[in-house]
Amino acid sequence: MERYVMKGGTPLRGEVVIGGAKNAALGLLAAAVMTDEKVKIDNLPDVRDINVLLSAIEGIGATVNRIDAHTVEICGKGIHGLSVDYEYIKKIRASYYLLGALLGKYKKAEVALPGGCDIGSRPIDLHLKGFRALGANVEISHGLISAKADRLVGNHIYMDKVSVGATINVLMAATLAEGKTVIENAAKEPHVVDVANFLNSMGANIRGAGTDVIRIVGVEKLHGTEYSVIPDQIEAGTFMFAAAATHGDVTVRNVIPKHLEATTAKLLEAGCQVIEFDDAVRVIAAEPLKPTQVTTLPYPGFPTDMQPQMAIVLALAEGTSTITESIFENRFRYVDELARMGANIKVESNIAIINGIEKYTGARVSAPDLRAGAALVIAGLAADGVTEVDDIQYIQRGYERFEEKLRGLGATIERVANDHDAQKFKLKVS
Repeated sequence: MERYVMKGGTPLRGEVVIGGAKNAALGLLAAAVMTDEKVKIDNLPDVRDINVLLSAIEGIGATVNRIDAHTVEICGKGIHGLSVDYEYIKKIRASYYLLGALLGKYKKAEVALPGGCDIGSRPIDLHLKGFRALGANVEISHGLISAKADRLVGNHIYMDKVSVGATINVLMAATLAEGKTVIENAAKEPHVVDVANFLNSMGANIRGAGTDVIRIVGVEKLHGTEYSVIPDQIEAGTFMFAAAATHGDVTVRNVIPKHLEATTAKLLEAGCQVIEFDDAVRVIAAEPLKPTQVTTLPYPGFPTDMQPQMAIVLALAEGTSTITESIFENRFRYVDELARMGANIKVESNIAIINGIEKYTGARVSAPDLRAGAALVIAGLAADGVTEVDDIQYIQRGYERFEEKLRGLGATIERVANDHDAQKFKLKVS
């Protein structure tokens, strides 16, 4: 199995360019099948989740033309199957966006119950509640969710909990429903706004995305468009925290600084200097790191997807910090792995109490999920000695050319296929 091997202790310095947002791109790709005309999307990240969803879209009969690694042309005219194969769903949770897209377009869809990273319970009851409110009959049997309707009719829908997935899924179905739909307590994340903007560019009538009330006036059909995915705020934040943990100086390019405000605020509290430009941020970590308190919240709060990376930084701060995880209950599965590297973290219920140490020591660890895997790589780059991170298939789900980008900042890191190659790396760096 492939793994990352790295020698830590070198401050990261230089510039890194951020790719398109994986979470936005997944929603856009699903929405692209809602028209029979051609849709062109660029600035796609070339990561596993995107490639799996494109295969799922091809599997139901849409035409997928991969123009290059970051550009795709999709035509939903030839769709013949309204049932999405379990093979795709078990690999990535976001395949369930095809439920809202197909239900909106064909008034019928069938998708397997979703998989994805094991970071905690992510029920889909809000998605189903939204579809039912629009007039669909929704059933779950034999591991499949099937939704069908003679017609979809707009309605007033209140989300009991802020849910990005449910907001996007219901938004897509409502776009082609009759009349007006109002979604209250909607998610405000940048990728919700991106999906709404994308649908509007296809002829939808959506207002209020980015606020907690979204208003949709249903249209009869959508048309083709060309669209560019927003930059990935989580990839950007990961490199910002890598700069902090290694006491480096990194400029992160192709970002929207507004999307990074919660991350920037916590880095400032931790004693880093952050300089914002129009489409870049520079993180300088010249001073000793300071402790702080963090609570994960829906956007514009501190993102749960940045929580493990934040913990890596705070575990090197002088003093005691706390992280309260309010979104997913399994987000602390990396703590045992980090303890192998010397971290002093105690988890009580949904709170991690972190007592800072002087430095990590290299060890062999396993990535329990996508973001925790990236966080363990950051810890390895800040550690004394050699670190090996196993199960990197999780990391490859959401980070494109991760080790290459880190090497561009001066990191000593390689992706290796076996023990022999890992040994060669160790001999080379010793």
